[in-house]
Amino acid sequence: MIRRLYDWTLSLAAGPRAPVALGSVSFVESSVFPIPPDILLIPMVIARRERAWWYAFLCTLTSVAGGILGYLIGMFLFDQVAEPILSFYGKMEKFDEFSAVFNHWGWWFVFIAGLTPFPYKVITIASGVAGLSLPVFILASIVSRGLRFFVVAALLYFFGPPIKEFIERRLGLMFTLFVVLLVGAFVLLRYI
Repeated sequence: MIRRLYDWTLSLAAGPRAPVALGSVSFVESSVFPIPPDILLIPMVIARRERAWWYAFLCTLTSVAGGILGYLIGMFLFDQVAEPILSFYGKMEKFDEFSAVFNHWGWWFVFIAGLTPFPYKVITIASGVAGLSLPVFILASIVSRGLRFFVVAALLYFFGPPIKEFIERRLGLMFTLFVVLLVGAFVLLRYI
């Protein structure tokens, strides 16, 4: 089922309404959809490199808007909607433990999930459930999602199709390593 969904999503990138598809996938991925918008962003930027920055901006804007929907789902519809979504992704059993520390480290949770392969939608919903400050949530989402999509667009803009395989296979790992190093640096600075 996921493979068919992936193939269908990828086929949207070739159509004349690709930007609408990109914005739509980016929006719903932030709250419920399992396929990341990168699979549309990558072929679209390769096909029209001069529009790379517009596509990255569109992805960021619609992803943050979708994240706000996820936040509202968590805030107002936890029992009816959010709990089944979290259960689907196997995160419900850890959710109670996670909620206890969420507000203290909420900005970092949103930033890390927005940048790494961790399902961003889990954090958007958790932010609403935990009552994380909405301005903090939005700012962390803009920074992390913007960084993610603009880095992908920049790599494709400057290096073109040869970088596509690297992005598809290793960019999530690279972002994860970046976040680990960034958090490690802050921890190190705090205790030195």
